[in-house]
Amino acid sequence: MSALIDIRDISVGFVGRDGRTREVLRNIDLAVAPGECVGLVGESGSGKSTLALAAMGYLKRGLRLLNGSAAFNDTDMFARSRQELERIRGGQLALIPQNSGQSLTPTLRIGAQLREALRLHSALPADQHAAKVIELLGHVRLPDPEAIVARFPHELSGGQQQRVAIAMALAGEPEALLLDEPTTGLDVTTQAHILELLRDIAAERGMAMVYVSHNLGAIARVCTRVVVMYAGEIVLEGTTRHVLKSPTHPYAQGLLASIPKLDDTALPIALDGRPPAPGDAGAGCAFADRCALVQDRCRTTRPQLAPSEIGGTVRCFFAEEAGRQQGQTIGAAPVRYAGGGTMLDLDDLSISYAKPRLLDQLLGRGAAVPPTVDDISISIGKGETLGLVGESGSGKSTILKTIAGLLPPAGGTVTAGDRPLPRTVEHRDPGQLRQIQLIFQNPDDSLNPRHTVADILEQPLKLYFGLSGDKLRARSAEILERVRLGAHYLGRLPSQLSGGEKQRVAIARAFAAGPEIVLCDEVTSALDVSVQAAVLDLLNDLKKTQGTTYIFVSHDLAVVRALSDRVAVLYQGRLCEIGQTHQVFGGESHPYTKVLLGAVLEPDPDAAPTLAADDVVERAPPERGCPFQRRCPRRLGAICDTDAPPWQSPEAGHAIRCHISLEDLNAD
Repeated sequence: MSALIDIRDISVGFVGRDGRTREVLRNIDLAVAPGECVGLVGESGSGKSTLALAAMGYLKRGLRLLNGSAAFNDTDMFARSRQELERIRGGQLALIPQNSGQSLTPTLRIGAQLREALRLHSALPADQHAAKVIELLGHVRLPDPEAIVARFPHELSGGQQQRVAIAMALAGEPEALLLDEPTTGLDVTTQAHILELLRDIAAERGMAMVYVSHNLGAIARVCTRVVVMYAGEIVLEGTTRHVLKSPTHPYAQGLLASIPKLDDTALPIALDGRPPAPGDAGAGCAFADRCALVQDRCRTTRPQLAPSEIGGTVRCFFAEEAGRQQGQTIGAAPVRYAGGGTMLDLDDLSISYAKPRLLDQLLGRGAAVPPTVDDISISIGKGETLGLVGESGSGKSTILKTIAGLLPPAGGTVTAGDRPLPRTVEHRDPGQLRQIQLIFQNPDDSLNPRHTVADILEQPLKLYFGLSGDKLRARSAEILERVRLGAHYLGRLPSQLSGGEKQRVAIARAFAAGPEIVLCDEVTSALDVSVQAAVLDLLNDLKKTQGTTYIFVSHDLAVVRALSDRVAVLYQGRLCEIGQTHQVFGGESHPYTKVLLGAVLEPDPDAAPTLAADDVVERAPPERGCPFQRRCPRRLGAICDTDAPPWQSPEAGHAIRCHISLEDLNAD
């Protein structure tokens, strides 16, 4: 079968300040047939996104084609006119970008943007567009599509924006789909359902896919072939099974060791060192400085991509030895909470986005709709890590914003140490502001685009510690090194950083304040697996040396298991289970917890998620009864509709809120 996407000997680069051409991609060959899904994996800066965009005939500003070609349907995309490219892009060849916000027009409603995509890229009659828009939004599991179409992008969460971007890409029924981290920020159930949707569409239509991702669990689920990239070149290529289960390149083995496992309590192992900068790979193997098998030959001679004994190709002089040495190395044990005084106390916390109507305000009545978050009471000890898990819309980020003072509570109190916190940041003193730091999911929300990295880090160091001059510069560089960025980043602007690099700067800025409580909102979702492992190790080290208290929000349940002492499970802003990590992840659990655990994607092509075919997301909790009643696979009957479920305790420190008896939960 001929290739639909055929990239041959392509090299892409830029001219540095020294006048030297620096290669971002080096002599890449990649062919993708109709119906085939190829995964591109590797650390940030390895060239994955650049290669995917080159398949569209597009290069980011400053980059240029050095040699080679990128053909789609047997015609080089770089040789096509602008008009031809406009007809192809978005229709025959569609892209789902990593940052969905950049693909949505902020001044247009969601429905209008999807109708425009249908008008430009489909043959569907105009009178059928409205129904098709609702269908597309339903496919990507957006609650209440009829309401979503009337909203503007800023009225949606990041995960909802990402699903709209996926729906737009599918609107033109493309022949090929390029996906650049398409499920970043999505919760585990939504991610699993969307990947199943993409698998089905690819099979039905014969659609080719190039899937760029740090998530090797997603790669294992949808891809038939995997390409591992390092420093702008392919170092390993083969079937998904060969690459993920029997990797013959040390770099691929390092990536797999960097992934936390749901059945393993140890921290993942980060790769030592950093990839070389573009143009600095040297004459030998680009991975030589980080490889345990390195020999003199590796530093002087560049290995060629050659056939592997088990299939595919590999760029390594010692692939056979690497294959024999593979095995799971045991990572470090996380620091566990040993008990101590309470650092943070949430007492009967409720939060609502709904605003009462003017008449209700005059009459002293509240909003008619249920609060977004309700009845949350949790005490967190000094040096403890609490993981908050649940699907998008469960209230995790909302709780963090209220603790940080960015969103006032509708009821209840938040106490830090022995001091009740004022409702908003405007009323908190400098000590309270320094004490609690929030790291946002999207670093673009917290980094000033006009400030350099040095400006960003120096602000809290000046404000809280009075540093200046050489001490200020040295401390900023030291903080950057702790998040695996060098001092040479200090002069850069956020626009000059990758998504993962921006997230690391946001983490560094939070810790520059020397906080006692750090609120982590999906802080590793944009990071590649190796940097994620390093950040988890950093958080663990700070907990050990400084007794930092964390609330850790993440959709990645394996990451939560690796770092958390306790886990709280939220559904529609209601707490349904809380306990020590091993209690929540093993033994009896709330039915909703089991739904979340069943949707986890493992980096193993033989491990399939457990999904309910008719499972649908909900926009708001029911007015009474169990919040999970409409989706529960073990619903008992009328009691779930009418009565609030009781708290039950299987053992000390573990509580489940459910009508099902503990005996029956344990028997499941």
